[in-house]
Amino acid sequence: MSAALRHLRRAHPELRGLISQHGPPDLRRTRDALESLTRAIVYQQLSGKAAATIYGRFRALYPESGGRFPEPAAIAATPVAALRAAGLSSGKAAIDARRFGRMTDGDIIELLTQVKGIGEWTAHMFLIFGLNRPDVLPVGDLGVRRGMQTFFRLRGLPAPARMERLAAPWKPYRSIGSWYMWRVKADGT
Repeated sequence: MSAALRHLRRAHPELRGLISQHGPPDLRRTRDALESLTRAIVYQQLSGKAAATIYGRFRALYPESGGRFPEPAAIAATPVAALRAAGLSSGKAAIDARRFGRMTDGDIIELLTQVKGIGEWTAHMFLIFGLNRPDVLPVGDLGVRRGMQTFFRLRGLPAPARMERLAAPWKPYRSIGSWYMWRVKADGT
């Protein structure tokens, strides 16, 4: 994290105030990428109550896990019909998260967005918060867009291409820069 903050301070001196004000981001790789992705998929586009119900049904399929998240092999061995009965689609049930450590960000986005109902935003959030990938710019996130609008003093919300240009100096730490844009949006600073 210290290398990322040094880079951002040098590449974009205007970020120094935000970095001083908010300190380093608390971005840590999740202990279980599969669990993080499963939660992101289940909770996406659903009310919290409906998602919690489906997630609970999914977890109930694995009583042998003793309250822990089930092992990837156990999930892979679960018949699609059982996953569907719990409320998951067959496409969402077919993702093999064990490969993520060897995949590029682009490959993960491509894989995830092939599943109906999983969009680029979910893939970006998973890369940042689930896998702790350092160079993700979530161009579809309204909070980051609003933060960039305020931070860069833009008249309107920036389009993805403009966001890419504005955040280019942050590479290879655009995830960290994005975290600070969420702070700008939250603070109005």
